[in-house]
Amino acid sequence: MLTRRRFIAISAAVFAPSMAMPETPNLHVETGIALGATVTLRLYHSDAPRIAAMAMEEIRRLEAIFSFYLPDSALSRLNRDGFLAAPPFELLDCLTLAGAVCRASGGRFDPTIQPLWHAEARMLEIGRSLTHAQRTELMAHVGWDGVTLASDAITLRPGMALTLNGIAQGYIADRVAALLADNDLSRALIDTGEMIALPDGSWPVQLAGGGKLTLQNRALATSAPRGMTFGGDGVTSHIFDPATGRPVLSRWRSMTVSASSAAVADALSTAACLFDNKADAVALCEAYPGAVLESAVLL
Repeated sequence: MLTRRRFIAISAAVFAPSMAMPETPNLHVETGIALGATVTLRLYHSDAPRIAAMAMEEIRRLEAIFSFYLPDSALSRLNRDGFLAAPPFELLDCLTLAGAVCRASGGRFDPTIQPLWHAEARMLEIGRSLTHAQRTELMAHVGWDGVTLASDAITLRPGMALTLNGIAQGYIADRVAALLADNDLSRALIDTGEMIALPDGSWPVQLAGGGKLTLQNRALATSAPRGMTFGGDGVTSHIFDPATGRPVLSRWRSMTVSASSAAVADALSTAACLFDNKADAVALCEAYPGAVLESAVLL
């Protein structure tokens, strides 16, 4: 099965070790893997190794909720059974945000696209594509109105499944940031594929499409429609258009959004790739206080 990974189109510029060590002796860098992507924590604190270990444990706990590839994760069980009793707070919270972005974007960001994504990936593995009839049948299982969220259960309409690949990495970054703050750590950069910087200190960031910005007390996410393509053909985007049931034919090489929340930035950057013009993407971001479209790079 084709592994779905977000293309990481931004990179943080950090101090060279020879410069950093005399001036910032408490810098600690921790790396790991979550949801198929590299996680990097850059922490400044006298007790940073212990706090970093706590953060990585939190990431593993959240992965057990959001992972596609762990068969007993909360998301896997929901997709398998179409029903999940006593859902974890984090899953409900993330899905509530996903539903709000779905509505704000006119359905462009829609986690219920997963059955189409899965079927397309399987067909392209054998060098074929979905037929019109197959695509039409699968489209009947797409639509946020088929998702019911309640504190005691999450229910999907029969045949539906969810993907949180356009929001879960950002959501995990937010939760890690909250954990660090609860442990009196205020200078850090968290990179789960989406970035969030804590209040103290500033982090220079080089955008892949050109330009730079300084990240402080803010999150940043980039989506690149052709950053990963089906079959590695460089053309067939991994981002689906819910309106057509096909990989999006985007005019954008990348869209970068900053916001107070990494989950919000993550979802908005994904949705922005499905707009034909920049003004509509800007308007979507403006619906979320403090969210900014930082970069829109044409193909």
